[in-house]
Amino acid sequence: MVTNNNRRSVLAFTLFAFSLLLPGCTKPAAENTQPGSSAEPPRIASVDVVKPTPEELTLAKGESGYANVRLQIQQGYHINANPASYSYLIATELQLTPASGIGVDFITYPDALTRQFPFAEKPLVVYEGETVIKAMLKAGSSAETGKHNLSAKLRVQACDDQVCYAPGVIDLTIPVTIK
Repeated sequence: MVTNNNRRSVLAFTLFAFSLLLPGCTKPAAENTQPGSSAEPPRIASVDVVKPTPEELTLAKGESGYANVRLQIQQGYHINANPASYSYLIATELQLTPASGIGVDFITYPDALTRQFPFAEKPLVVYEGETVIKAMLKAGSSAETGKHNLSAKLRVQACDDQVCYAPGVIDLTIPVTIK
């Protein structure tokens, strides 16, 4: 027969034993105790790894020309080429919105580099360092003279030599002057 005193003794012993085990289950304090520091590595945003710089394009009515977007990719990172090596990787993609009689004929992506990474079975095609995406624009005969800003979006997925990060979209403005 179990008495209330026995129950209390068993409960007290269980709580005591648990309190001895609990400190072994907690996460140790971070070694770096500087203010504002963290034991976790910083989060990488794909859009922070790539700096796009659109170059101004001047066209006459009825003329075509390339609008160049220079990409500067931070050292130690790469972005997936277009097309990407695998369907599950996000290809670098430039999308432009035609406006004011200025049309987009096609977009040309740079030649890719082939690199082997520890996280991939086969080599991947990527862009590193500085590269240029070219958009063939055409000024129609109805294009308004003057300066125009075409809206564009650049989709990128940045990776380092260990992992790929969440893709992101960078909003751009492509400056075009019609003379």
